[in-house]
Amino acid sequence: MDERSEDEDRDALAGLSSAPAPPRKSHSLSQQLRGTTAQKRHQLRKHSLDDVQVPKNVVNADPYYDSSDDDFFPYSSNTTTSSSNVPMSAEEYVSSSQRLDQGLCMEGGIDHHDAGSAKESQPLPEFIGSGGGTGIFKFPTRAAVHPGRPPCLELRPHPLRETQVGRFLRTIACTETQLWAGQEGGVRVWNLKDVFEPGCGLGGRVLRGDEDAAPYYESANTSPAMSLMVDVGNKLIWSGHKDGKIRSWKMDQPLDASTPFKEGLSWQAHRGPVLAMVMTSYGDMWSGSEGGVIKIWPWESLEKSLSLKPEERHMAALLVERSCIDLRSQVTVNGVCSISSQDVKGLLSDYFRAKVWCTGSMSFSLWDARTRELVKVFNIEGQIENRVDMSSVQQEQASMEDEMKVKFVSNKKDKPHGFLQRSRNAIMGAADAVRRVATRGAGAFVEETKKTEALVLTADGMIWSGCTNGLLIQWDGNGNRVRDFNHFSSAVQCFCTFGARIYVGYVSGHIQVLDLEGNLIAGWVAHSCPVIKLASGTGCIYSLATHGGIREWNIKSPGPTDDIVRSELAAKESSYTRRDNVRILIGTWNVGQGRASHESLMSWLGSAVPDVGIVVVGLQEVEMGAGFLAMSAAKETVGLEGSSVGNWWLDNIGKALEEGKTFERMGSRQLAGLLISLWVRKNLRTHVGDIDAGAVPCGFGRAIGNKGGVGLRIRVYDRIMCFVNCHLAAHLEAVNRRNADFDHIYRNMVFNRSSLLNTAAAGVSTTVNTVRTTNAAGNNSEEAARPELAEADVVVFLGDFNYRLFGISYDEARDFVSQRCFDWLREKDQLRAEMKAGKVFQGMREALIRFPPTYKFERHQAGLAGYDAGEKKRIPAWCDRIIYRDNRSVQVSECSLECPVVSAILQYDACMDVTDSDHKPVRCKLTVQIAHVDRSVRRMEFGEIIRSNEKIRSILEELNYVPETTVNTNNIILQSQDTSILRITNKCMKDVAIFKIICEGQSTVKEDGEEADYRPRGANGLPRWLEVTPAAGMIKPDQSAEVSVHHEEFHTLEEFVDGIPQNWWCEDTRDKEVILQVNVQGSCSAQTYTHRIRVRHCFSAKTVPRIDIKSNSSRRGQGSPVHKQPANSSSETNIKNH
Repeated sequence: MDERSEDEDRDALAGLSSAPAPPRKSHSLSQQLRGTTAQKRHQLRKHSLDDVQVPKNVVNADPYYDSSDDDFFPYSSNTTTSSSNVPMSAEEYVSSSQRLDQGLCMEGGIDHHDAGSAKESQPLPEFIGSGGGTGIFKFPTRAAVHPGRPPCLELRPHPLRETQVGRFLRTIACTETQLWAGQEGGVRVWNLKDVFEPGCGLGGRVLRGDEDAAPYYESANTSPAMSLMVDVGNKLIWSGHKDGKIRSWKMDQPLDASTPFKEGLSWQAHRGPVLAMVMTSYGDMWSGSEGGVIKIWPWESLEKSLSLKPEERHMAALLVERSCIDLRSQVTVNGVCSISSQDVKGLLSDYFRAKVWCTGSMSFSLWDARTRELVKVFNIEGQIENRVDMSSVQQEQASMEDEMKVKFVSNKKDKPHGFLQRSRNAIMGAADAVRRVATRGAGAFVEETKKTEALVLTADGMIWSGCTNGLLIQWDGNGNRVRDFNHFSSAVQCFCTFGARIYVGYVSGHIQVLDLEGNLIAGWVAHSCPVIKLASGTGCIYSLATHGGIREWNIKSPGPTDDIVRSELAAKESSYTRRDNVRILIGTWNVGQGRASHESLMSWLGSAVPDVGIVVVGLQEVEMGAGFLAMSAAKETVGLEGSSVGNWWLDNIGKALEEGKTFERMGSRQLAGLLISLWVRKNLRTHVGDIDAGAVPCGFGRAIGNKGGVGLRIRVYDRIMCFVNCHLAAHLEAVNRRNADFDHIYRNMVFNRSSLLNTAAAGVSTTVNTVRTTNAAGNNSEEAARPELAEADVVVFLGDFNYRLFGISYDEARDFVSQRCFDWLREKDQLRAEMKAGKVFQGMREALIRFPPTYKFERHQAGLAGYDAGEKKRIPAWCDRIIYRDNRSVQVSECSLECPVVSAILQYDACMDVTDSDHKPVRCKLTVQIAHVDRSVRRMEFGEIIRSNEKIRSILEELNYVPETTVNTNNIILQSQDTSILRITNKCMKDVAIFKIICEGQSTVKEDGEEADYRPRGANGLPRWLEVTPAAGMIKPDQSAEVSVHHEEFHTLEEFVDGIPQNWWCEDTRDKEVILQVNVQGSCSAQTYTHRIRVRHCFSAKTVPRIDIKSNSSRRGQGSPVHKQPANSSSETNIKNH
């Protein structure tokens, strides 16, 4: 440990004021160090804690929120805390006021080898620091039901991350009866009628992580599913996979829980992953992949392949693959492409105008869904892009040309200008190449924070995009930027719509609800990690978080049902509350760059672990030296950490804990000389996981890890526990620096997902510079700035805090230690004084120290004679400490969902017989009571409330309301190029009517009077000969909308060879008939009314003449006047189908 000379220590001692005699008074050492009063000598005396105050147990009944999922995220501060919830002062202890020093031995007076002894089972008295309960040190509030967000149904509770390796969910899609999810091993499906059913539990048919999930079914193993698409018309789910394949799955098929269901049609669609898919207004499937590749799969080939038998799967796949239309190649001329080469982020079908939007991270391309022609390319600013992409071959050629130019310029000017000019030429050439690469695709440089992440079509026909800086951009159907909104600074991840509402999911875990004008209706924290997908169902919204949890939110939320459900669910708290007890052993040791013997490790850890479930070990000064620190700092910048010496310690600690047989290593984190690691007993492993790591350097300008903190965060029985190993500033007088180091660590410790699952320390990047996201709109700045540590249920700080004894000489300290007067020495403890004053470890707890100071000793010298007797004679001090806090803001005896974690210290001592370092190792044993929720039971109770509560049922009945609408006809006859007007009238006076027109199916009119066989296209798309404009829209109360129904002859270039139509089986000369469905909803309707319109196309001639291929690239004719309907079909009809 770094120390100054003896003279400096004595000078510092000379400036310290003496401690006042009892009664005790709160004082700050940081103030004392500035004092100049003369030092006084104290007579040696024994002092006992006769003024200890014992607070009465007070049950905390305030409305707190449940921490079981999003514990470490800031929440809404709408709830208030009663005046009774005042933190205990620094003078209060959790024990009886007895004389603690009587009979103390050097080991703390506890029999460590008898785990079941009565002494060890009794909690030790605790010292509590001042300053807790306010600001960033406010105790996290908890409740049975979260008061800051709408009550939700947990379809799949947050699974432990370690259980999801190879099975993470990536996306979701919803039908009327099922919820589908794409995962790393294929797809899974939930029947929505079973969502209130209990899970299978541990040991059931499901794998770990899904024991509390609603019953579901899984597919056979496939490549990871990257995207999902619903085809309601054909009752199919289409999935795009990482291996480049597209697969189909039947909706609503009978499923067996014991047998994985299998795919239908599948084919190799792309070389890379299928990142996005969409069905257009005309039933074609579009898919996007890496490098901006967009492909079309015509419905005709898909329909043919789907009709083949299972044994003809190879032929079916070949048929689809051969029908592919590569749009990128179609807009590439002489190697120059008109669209971006960025990966496709999303595809969107604009069925209002029969367009398709394709988005990359920084540009958009707009296509005609019917003609498949490129309409427009524009960037995120709405500017039309004239710049073009080059093919990969041209890019390589251009790169080679740049290199040749640089070399040529350099060689040419070698002689007259020398090295400086050559360097300048090379830098200028490289900069030019970088500029060209930076502007490739988008055509202009766009800031990283403005990248597009999501796209959605709203009920009024507008398109919304979301950016990484939280910006929401509204576009019209022609790709013109209309308005911008910025309600939240976190990155947008996903959208979905329901009626006239827009739902936005953010990387912070928030969900916001907007109206069509962009006004913020509501917002809440939905998950503890990014919301990666939203899907709208029947009367609800489903959200998927990165951890794999899925929640269902009612579309009436926030609303009157929320308070009813919340109170009813809270009243049933006892039915779904479960309690467990875990013992945790925490050890800290400054090893002074040395290594310990197996006997030392066994004495420190091995002898104390028989009854513990979790072991946390923190080491300081594992390895030091200027070279090592510099190398460590360099490795941290590229996300590397750990060292061979650190691995040696991990391996040997593992041996002492019987790793592999009794304990399992969960993870570790090393920052220079700081190392923290965590082990879990195997029989507890199923309840522990989600380990994350963080590091905060404090040395040399907050950049070097010789001082600082490393932390691990875990989830235990759905509660968050954080352990932080610290090494604070050295030297007697550096109290303010130590306080500042703690504050810096507490505020800046950010935990990231690590790669340390069941491995030694490796691969965790530093989190020092991670930008913290702010809280949702409506939260105050104090809540928005809450550190991650402030939101944990348990926080434990351990390490070499370096706080010393003040106002005492070396000889006096030795005398007090020899007489075991530890209570008087505690009066001289800098840390205790600073905690009393509320300047450090605010509101945290430490057991009363009943063991000798742990610093500083001569190595390999046993007993108290080992204290530093050299030239410097460093004053003994309790440098090595373990301090914690739990959920208690007042003293309670039992845990509950309002105060889910209640802890007590059973053992707190130093291993004085270990002599491998100049510090003694310290250990602390916590017993932790944990109250948590049985998710499966609570989901059943949630369902019972929804089904049985009459008020809720009455409110939800409002979702069935659909505005009354009429259509002017239910029968339309078109000849070539004819147009008819369909008028839809909203008879309702209070709500808008949202309509969407789809094609139920197409049939060929048969002359013999046979019943028509209507066959739907993909996603109920229109046939190519029919144009419906607009095919969707919103009708204000007591107003009408006119829809143009137009016949248009259409052939694409791909359908002709030598001018002869090739797809006679589809485009023949017989009369065609389609059934159009006009689906009508209200602004917030869960039900749909349908008008059916029969549209027949009658050919004027029975033969199709030979068509000149040159004339097919443009529309022929402008269409005939509006076709007048017969009198008997022009009357208004009101056809409503539920």
